[in-house]
Amino acid sequence: MGMTIAEKIIAAAAGVDSVKPGDIHTVKLDRLMSNDGTTHLTVDMYNNKLKNPHIADTSKLVFIVDHNVPSDSPKTAASQKKMRDFAKEHNIDFWEGKGVCHQVMIENYVRPGELIFGADSHTCSYGALGAFGTGVGCTDFLYGMVTGTSWVLVPESVKFNLTGKLPEGVYARDLILTIIGEIGANGCNYQAMEFTGEGAKTLSISDRMALCNMAVEAGAKTGIFEADEKAIEYLKEHGREPKAVYHSDPDAVYAREYTFDLSKVRPVVAKPDFVDNVVPAEEACGIEINEAFLGSCNNGRIEDLRVGAEIIKGKKVAEGVRFLVVPASQTIYRQALKEGLIDTFMEAGAIVMNPNCSVCWGSCQGVIGENEVLISTGTRNFKGRAGHPSSKVYLGSAATVTASAITGKIALASEV
Repeated sequence: MGMTIAEKIIAAAAGVDSVKPGDIHTVKLDRLMSNDGTTHLTVDMYNNKLKNPHIADTSKLVFIVDHNVPSDSPKTAASQKKMRDFAKEHNIDFWEGKGVCHQVMIENYVRPGELIFGADSHTCSYGALGAFGTGVGCTDFLYGMVTGTSWVLVPESVKFNLTGKLPEGVYARDLILTIIGEIGANGCNYQAMEFTGEGAKTLSISDRMALCNMAVEAGAKTGIFEADEKAIEYLKEHGREPKAVYHSDPDAVYAREYTFDLSKVRPVVAKPDFVDNVVPAEEACGIEINEAFLGSCNNGRIEDLRVGAEIIKGKKVAEGVRFLVVPASQTIYRQALKEGLIDTFMEAGAIVMNPNCSVCWGSCQGVIGENEVLISTGTRNFKGRAGHPSSKVYLGSAATVTASAITGKIALASEV
């Protein structure tokens, strides 16, 4: 019986010829990433709970401070110092102020064929380059850090056959929200979402990151694309080579298959308080907002900033609206500076922030108050995600968010 891409990566990591869904295997990890959300807890367990503390391979570890940058309280500062000191003591790659963890990982580390654990649920982003990335808790991260291994229950794979091409003014963000809206937030629980087909080949690496990043919002273990010519070219541009390039076998078995015609996708919005509460954007138009956010590991890349800048150029942010623009990495920020995008946003009245998770994380920048409304390119819209429990978060594309910032209410880009 054939295997899917996800199954082949697990088989290679387990050192066996084949695996099937439901198998449990001990696997060798290619890399482990942890951010300031929980690393201090991992460090505490390492220092205080282990009889023989040691690290299997420090070259495989990456620590990234991105959730609260700069720190928002003495408590946060202390936890980040603990992380900083531990990384220095053990010669662990350490990034601070350079961007959101998943963007930093994609730009600098991830390779096709790798099995990567990250102490963050959106580690599934790495499937954009044909890697198996998945989120784990800090206890599992500690085990992987100490042993270099972990265990994996082989997930079923679900095929998403993409056909056609996205229309002008419609984005990968609209596509993944459309998919989640159709299959539900529990639609792929502990399964691998494999995106394939001729439509998949039309998507950029940024587009693929947007899809894989939010696979977890459908309950998935990971999201993944085949590493094609675009992925290999991206690697070359960033000075890396694949570990391995896998293709799903023609006789691979899938739990289910879906087909989405990209040409039929339209702008959508996820309404509060669930990511799968998705409606055509027109149905949300006219809802007044207090804040708009363009950024995050889902939509903070240069392509997203270009979309927003083109829409807002020569216009102004609506009175009474805060428009936060947050590049996903320092590399993206500097590219946006070179292209004049930052000037465009600032001239329009936007607040341009340093690269970090910002209001998507909802704990340090742009926190919204009682009964306030945010439209966001962030990953989640759960109750209280971005501030006060009575606040409301809508999710949309970079175009919809920017148009809303201009009008002061949820709007389509074609309306501004």
